[in-house]
Order: sequence, then C-alpha cells, then structure tokens
Amino acid sequence: MVDVLLQSGVDLEALASGVNNVWVLTVTFLIFFMHAGFAMLEAGQVRAKNVANQLTKNMLTWSIGVIAFFLLGQGIANLTAGLTGSGGLSSAFGYIGGGSDAWIGWLFGAVFAMTAATIVSGAVAGRCKLRAYVAYTIALAAVIYPVVVGFTWGGGLLADSGLLGTGYQDFAGGMIVHGLGGIAGLTAAWVLGPRMGRFNDDGSVNVIPGHSMTFAVLGTLILCFGWYGFNVGTAASVFAVENGTLALGAFASDVGRVALTTTLGMAAGAIGAAAVSLARTEKVDTLYVANGMLAGLVAITATTNAITWWGGLLAGLLAGAQLPIVFAFVEKRLGIDDVCAVFPVHGSAGVLGALLFPFIAVEGFSVGALVGQVALVVVIGGWTVAATALVFGVLKAIGQARVSADHERDGLDSSEHGVDTYPEFGFGDSGGPVADGGTTAYSIDDGEEVRTDGGRESTDSRARQDSPRPDGGAPNDGGIKMVTAVVRPDKLGAVKSALAEVGAPSLTVTNVSGRGSQPVKKGQWRGEEYTVDLHQKVKVECVVADIAADDVVAAIVERAATGQPGDGKVFVTPVEDAAQIRTGTRGQEAV
Repeated sequence: MVDVLLQSGVDLEALASGVNNVWVLTVTFLIFFMHAGFAMLEAGQVRAKNVANQLTKNMLTWSIGVIAFFLLGQGIANLTAGLTGSGGLSSAFGYIGGGSDAWIGWLFGAVFAMTAATIVSGAVAGRCKLRAYVAYTIALAAVIYPVVVGFTWGGGLLADSGLLGTGYQDFAGGMIVHGLGGIAGLTAAWVLGPRMGRFNDDGSVNVIPGHSMTFAVLGTLILCFGWYGFNVGTAASVFAVENGTLALGAFASDVGRVALTTTLGMAAGAIGAAAVSLARTEKVDTLYVANGMLAGLVAITATTNAITWWGGLLAGLLAGAQLPIVFAFVEKRLGIDDVCAVFPVHGSAGVLGALLFPFIAVEGFSVGALVGQVALVVVIGGWTVAATALVFGVLKAIGQARVSADHERDGLDSSEHGVDTYPEFGFGDSGGPVADGGTTAYSIDDGEEVRTDGGRESTDSRARQDSPRPDGGAPNDGGIKMVTAVVRPDKLGAVKSALAEVGAPSLTVTNVSGRGSQPVKKGQWRGEEYTVDLHQKVKVECVVADIAADDVVAAIVERAATGQPGDGKVFVTPVEDAAQIRTGTRGQEAV
C-alpha cells in the first residue's frame, strides 16, 4: 500500500498530517459536546428555580472562557513553560497567527481548558452572582489553568526538564483538568458559604434535593460518551512518517489500552459507589451511581495509557467507593455546600487516580514515579486553592460574589435572568377544549372571549345569557360564589377543560404545597434521607355568578379524582361583591 502511495506521488507527510488533523478535530468536537452533559448534569442537581442560571453559566463558560484562553491563556501557558522549564519565550503567542496546524492544536487544548472551567459552576450553584462566576471563568481560562498546563504538558516546572524535574504521569488531564476543577470548585464553595437553609445553627445538615434525576442521569451518560474523546482522543497521532514509510503513531501503543481502561474504570466506578451507598443506607442511590461512573472515569484519566487492565478496574472501584464517603466528609465535617459534588467526583477522584499510578503501572512500582505523582498533586492543588481563594476572596470583599438573600429565595432564574425555566402557568396556555371543541382564553383588556377557531363572543353578552335552573331559581341564589380547588398538578389540564365545558373557563391558578390525608413519604438524595410531608399541589380559583357553583364543583371532582389519598379538596365560599377594573362595573355583571 505504501509503495502504491509513493508511486502515485502522494506526499506521505501531508497525508499523515491531514489524517491526524481530522482525528484531532473529530475528538475535539466530541469533547466540546461534553458541555451538553455538564449542563444537563448540573441542571438536574439544582432547584427548579435555578436551572436557567446553571444553563447560562455553562454556555458563558465556553463563550467567554474560550476567547480568554485564545487571547491570553495559551500564551500564559507557553510563558510559564519557558520560565520554569527549558523552553523559549520568544514565540509564546505565536499560535495566534500560526496557521491551520497551530489553530487546530490550540482548539484541542481549549476544549480541555473549558472542561476545567465548567466544573466549578456545579459547586457554587444556587448562590453565586453571574458576574462573579464570569470573572472567575476569565481568571481560570487566562491564568489559573494555563499556569498548570505550563508546569506540566508545556514542559515546565514538573516535567523531566523542568526546575523540579520530578516527572509526572497525566495522560489526559485526570489531575491537570479534573483535579484542578474539583479543587477549585471546593475552594470557591468554601469562600461563598452554603446556600440558605443548607445547615442549621447546630451544624446539622438539611437535604436540598435537585429537581430532576432524569436530567442528571442524561448528563452523566453524555459525559461518559464524550469521555472517549477526552481519553482516546489524546492519542492524537494516528499516522507518522518514519524513514519514508507511513506507520501508526501513538495509536500503535496507546489507543487499545486507553479504550479498555477507560471503559473498565467507568463501569467499576458505578459499582463502587453503588456498593458503598447500599452499605450505608441499604439502598442503591441513583445519583451516586451516576456520579460514581464519572469518578471512575476521572480516576483513570491521568494514567489510562500506562496501567494494567486490572489497574483500571481497581482505580475505578476505589474512586466510586470514596465518593459517598468524601461527600459526607465535605458536607458534615467541613460544612461546605458542594451542590453538584464536584470535589468527590473530580477533585478527590483525580488525586486518588494520580497517586495510584505507581502501584498499577504496566512497568511496575517505582519510588521515582510516586515522588512525581505526589509533586503533581501538591503543586496543582496548592496553586489552585491559592489562586481561587484570592479571586473569590476579592469578589466577596467588594460584595460581588454572592446574590442577595431575597434573590436567592426567589431563585437565580428570575433574579439574574428574568426568566422562568418551567412556566407551567405562563402565557399561551389556552385552558383546554370548550363544549364545541374550541379552546378559550379571556382577555382582561377588551372583555372578549377569544377562541382558537377564530370566533369572538362578548363576555358581557355571555353573562346575560341566563341559565335558569329547572326549579326556576337563579344560580347561586342570585349571588356570587368562589370555588377553590386544591388538586394534583397533573390534573390541571383536565380541570381547565371541565370548567370550560360547564361555561366557567375564567380561573386563577397558583402553585402551592400542603398536606392533608396524603401520607408522609421518605425521600433520599445522595444517600441522605429526608421527609416529604408537604406535597406539591395546584390551587384553582373560579368565581361564578351565572353558572351554578354546584356544577363547577361536580365538574372538578369528576375530572380531578384518581381515587387515591391526596386527590385534594374543593371549597365553596360566598363573595360579597366584585368590581371590574376596566369599567367599574359592580356585582354579578362584573363577574
């Protein structure tokens, strides 16, 4: 095959470069897709009122961080490597105008940098100001992470030719990317302090469950998929030209082992977390299983190309097993509110995986390898804690780190972005079908009923269409009644349709919680049990004059009932008077 290529005049160097670039770009895009996983994972672990804020942070991490890394970060990494190693300083920012190959190489480094940055957002969720998070993202992308890259992959301080010269093993960023991100997240969460209500005055812990286990698991699986690009993709050289011959590059020695140990570490991480969860709570906690998969991946990311197959299993198993233990320590002993467990998933798992290397290496144990790994952990950990504490400490000192108590209670979606991620009762919800098959909504401004089939009918004229009862009496004895129903949220649509069908589609809906005959339940979030004694309900209020309240009650009861405790109740109360704001009309005509 090579002879054919040579005879055809194909430039083997150009061919190898082209294939390698295609490979690097493919895995780069795969790693970029991990941001979707981080977004879903973090959104699932926060309260519903903070979901849009978390999604926005993930998008801005990439958008702002990648520009900072292009303009400053990569150059700072090159300068750091030159100052602490044997490299030069003259072309530190040469990649900016370096051409196609240089830009592809920069982009491959950028997706790793942005992975480190986005990890932090999960630790500070629910109380960090957006401007503070953006400021820290710029600092991390422009300085904090690049300095670490300069110390390591750049050939600086920790490399064999660096000032320390200890050497190290970190193939794809188990410590350089994930360890840094997890330690940074823990430090930031410590400086910010816990969310309101997370801890009691006596130090005891209150569980604050996230709003969607579905999102959390979906995000986990997306991250696991992207991780193959993260690890396997680091074997960036598919082809190499040696003595005029086309040969496999890093693929020949790395790709198979990396793919195997990545898979084994992921699987073992889930099993380790599940086992410890079962031993501690007698239940297999779903979120711990998901987090365990990621912790197992983190643990083998630094060493995946140079460890035995059983080493991949061991590293993943231990990383998953330490997860519930470290999370409980951070929560109960340190009193730090790490919302998305970024330290036990990325920080401590990254440290564990790096330190395990000498014991599971293909080449066997060596003291030198252990010294190098300890130096790697100490240098990255120390620098990350100091730099992160400085940035968030300054932001806290000037009052720009944390949202106000009122904004935290309201949720960061509304206070920081003016949006509602789940506008269940927002505009455009028409209220369900009416008796003739249309759907209706009522305009406050013009007093008209607007139907989706295009018809319009005056609500004033509708009110005058009397519906006398068979006994000759007026509805509600000529008065005004308010019907208040507390029903299951999933029955709201049926209730709206029922009210429209009896001619009483005007209503007010409120999201409420309460308790009655529905039994108390026990919930679990990351192995911690909590009591659910207030159940989510919907309160529907409907004021009627020309429609019999009994008919409204009957319609609600029929449509909202499931036959189980917790279906809700309906109350009927007299209304003394009513006034229409636009016209000033009083009494029944106003209704």
